[in-house]
Amino acid sequence: MLRVQMKISRFFNRYNSSKKAILLTLVGFCLVPVQAQVIYDMVVIGNPGNSNDKTGFGGVAYTYQIGKYEVTIGQYTEFLNAVASESDPYGLWNSSMTIPNIQGIGRSGSSGNYSYSVMNTSSESDISSNNMPVTGVSWFSAARFANWMANGQPNGNESAGTTENGAYTLNGKKSGTTVIRNTINPNTNAAPTYYIPTENEWYKAAFFNGRDYYVFATQHNTTPSNIIGDSSNAANFLSDATTGYSVPQSMLYSSSQTYLTNVGTFINSISYYGTFDQNGSVWEWTDMDGSVSYYRSIKGGAWTSTPPYLQSSYRLVTVPSTISVNSGFRLAGSI
Repeated sequence: MLRVQMKISRFFNRYNSSKKAILLTLVGFCLVPVQAQVIYDMVVIGNPGNSNDKTGFGGVAYTYQIGKYEVTIGQYTEFLNAVASESDPYGLWNSSMTIPNIQGIGRSGSSGNYSYSVMNTSSESDISSNNMPVTGVSWFSAARFANWMANGQPNGNESAGTTENGAYTLNGKKSGTTVIRNTINPNTNAAPTYYIPTENEWYKAAFFNGRDYYVFATQHNTTPSNIIGDSSNAANFLSDATTGYSVPQSMLYSSSQTYLTNVGTFINSISYYGTFDQNGSVWEWTDMDGSVSYYRSIKGGAWTSTPPYLQSSYRLVTVPSTISVNSGFRLAGSI
């Protein structure tokens, strides 16, 4: 639970809110809001120096961290309110984020005074989508989120100190070739604490078991179920004619149905290292081998994917400016 702390003269009173944390400080007669902080859980990926899988991926020479979950709608909303309240020159928000299938993040106000909020799911109007994975995010927007996290989650317009430098030097770049990750974050003079995982880092976290590799990111070599529950081998994907979409267990597509599930919904279907949802729900951006390229890979399959797309051997490559209702991301970090 996030905490709200109010300071009035010398007296401190705590107020607990299950929705959002805002720090309010009495300055003269004005209460000044300070952005809530994103807490992003990570797991350690050990066993350095492991060999590649037979697919040619998965070998990582060092210990690192990766997100336990995908970046959520709630976390990305905090990011938008921190850096895009006056303007959004690099398109961190887009209207696809309001599509009922994945909603999402709404934007109100006008240029100079934007506000972003988590939407309720279209199929369950009283259920927040706060803990569902964010979608509609390009590789460049994911890199900007990584920069913001690596810079300490500052408030301010999209600039070198917030989104345009940090883990990646973007300087307004929204399309074309990617950029390499910075060895040193120029804003902190230290290695970036958050970044987009390389394909090998993502692959190892999903499929390696300390000795060998699984076919699926659930520590199994057999096709998962897509039924929500406590199974040790399940994910949110499009199954056969019997169950169809994981949500709501129907083959019939509806433009008004929300198909995402909260991160960590499949509570026992975790990777060897403890990550959730590296199969299904949303495709996830990787940084491939980190070199400059017109392409980046996405991995893991999504709510729209049939079983072959979830397998370790499947690799989808696309241009980094792509946005889609079935793709999101998680972050990695150095130890």
